Amino acid sequence: MATLSPYFLRTGALLLAILVLASLIGAVLHARTGGRSETVHNLNARIRAWWVMVAVLFVALALGPVATVVVFAFSSFMALREFLTLTPTKPSDYWALFLAFFVALPLQYLLLGVQWYGLFAIFIPVYMFGLISSASALSQDTEDFLSRNARIVFALMACVYGVSHAPALLMLRIPGFEGRSVELLFFFTFTVQISDVLQYVFGKLFGRHKLVPRLSPSKTWEGLVGGALSTVALGAALHGVTPFGPAMAALLAAQIVACGVLGGLVMSAVKRSLGAKDWGQSIAGHGGYMDRLDSITFAAPVFFHVVRYWWTP
Repeated sequence: MATLSPYFLRTGALLLAILVLASLIGAVLHARTGGRSETVHNLNARIRAWWVMVAVLFVALALGPVATVVVFAFSSFMALREFLTLTPTKPSDYWALFLAFFVALPLQYLLLGVQWYGLFAIFIPVYMFGLISSASALSQDTEDFLSRNARIVFALMACVYGVSHAPALLMLRIPGFEGRSVELLFFFTFTVQISDVLQYVFGKLFGRHKLVPRLSPSKTWEGLVGGALSTVALGAALHGVTPFGPAMAALLAAQIVACGVLGGLVMSAVKRSLGAKDWGQSIAGHGGYMDRLDSITFAAPVFFHVVRYWWTP
């Protein structure tokens, strides 16, 4: 079991209260609209999904690093499955896919589990990039070779390498913050996810000007600015679960928001190129696993390495 500070427990209680309030508001809106509003229906589906996701995250964090790594490894597996299910592959891609699912993914999280940072940081972009590309070449199928191989490697980088840097925060040893790395992971995941929620809320309430209509028709400039500023303020307020002061927590929250937005837009571009609206239907109201992890793919590696470089010996 992980040791959690009183501040973290109070933060968890506050988050629980927010979820209860959101559920009550959703119930009132549902009653007032007679269940006929698609927006309200989507909102309630998102709230129910948030109950499940928050419960899983808190249980994993409370149980300790092993449980947390397992949860993220499973999420990476599901996201990789969704990504490559939508992506056209051929029988000749068998060994490349085998290496991605059953070698790269488990070994990446095993390296994280044993805290072998040196190999964890380069395993996929160096070793698996070469091995998977070689497996694709040895299949001797040159038709659309570059595109087929690039899709598999891109999926691996996004769904496994990028996402794995979130639980990698557990391996950081920050002076004066020993034994509280689960709280830093909570700060990151809460920030990146609440940013998405607040951008959605501000966009629905005040959205007028489309941000990138060809990639994500629902995103607006008002949603982006309102959600980002609110998230930065929340980041500063949550500095107690981090080794940072309020100003630095706000600055790092801004970095998480910026990278998360870019990750979401890139993954939206991939979905549009594949003719899909969502990555899957695994999470009611949210689409698939990759629809929840898309912001993490870019934000986690940058946040991890910034914190590791500046705050660890």
